[in-house]
Amino acid sequence: MRLLLTSAGIQNASVENALVELLGKPIAESTALFIPTAIYPFPGGAFGAWRAMSGKAPSRLADLGWKSMGLLELSVLPSIEEDAWVPTVRDADALLFWGGDPLFLSNWMRQSGLTELLPTLRPEAVYVGVSAGSIAAASTFVETYTEPPRGTDGPLKTENTVFTTPDGDVDRILVTGQGAGLVDFAVIPHFEHPDHPDASLANAEKWASRIPAPTYAIDDQSAIKAVDGTVEVVSEGTWNLFPPNAER
Repeated sequence: MRLLLTSAGIQNASVENALVELLGKPIAESTALFIPTAIYPFPGGAFGAWRAMSGKAPSRLADLGWKSMGLLELSVLPSIEEDAWVPTVRDADALLFWGGDPLFLSNWMRQSGLTELLPTLRPEAVYVGVSAGSIAAASTFVETYTEPPRGTDGPLKTENTVFTTPDGDVDRILVTGQGAGLVDFAVIPHFEHPDHPDASLANAEKWASRIPAPTYAIDDQSAIKAVDGTVEVVSEGTWNLFPPNAER
């Protein structure tokens, strides 16, 4: 499986060209399944899911002119027969994982059976992640919360930490979770974005220090392309690579 891990979707020509290269054909000739699951734990998540699927969100993904677009809601999959959805996933050229809560997304990827299915898909199938969708592709990832996360399974490690924001220091719960294990690195999205102060350079370094793998911090104009173990950063913006915490 090929991967394109973004911070905020397809924001520029370089990232769009990388997507086309991974697909091996024009977007207009490619089929996609949109996965909004990660957004639902957020206030107004239902509206956020509709905006993303209808192309009304700032992050471009569903509105790229796909040949066909389907909706794959992971939370319903355990209650239906695999024959009703697995062939659809296998036939798709691209799986589009929207942003939101990476712990929630990872949980439903496991419960639905999608985590086990992904490594068995066609080599030319493309996993496209946005924010949480990119975070969840890693084996180990870190995310911050104001309250302890609920409704998730899998091994979690939590610790209290302080992040510096323009308004002063704030307390956060730093949670280390288990993702799909599709790549041997981790991703911190929205690097140096004013609306995401937890992902400033200083704070991103704190995140990365808890991860036993290389960690890429990428801004909204950047993406990571991964094919057969080869990793390439595609960027018209800013990014940083932090070494594994064992090397610090």
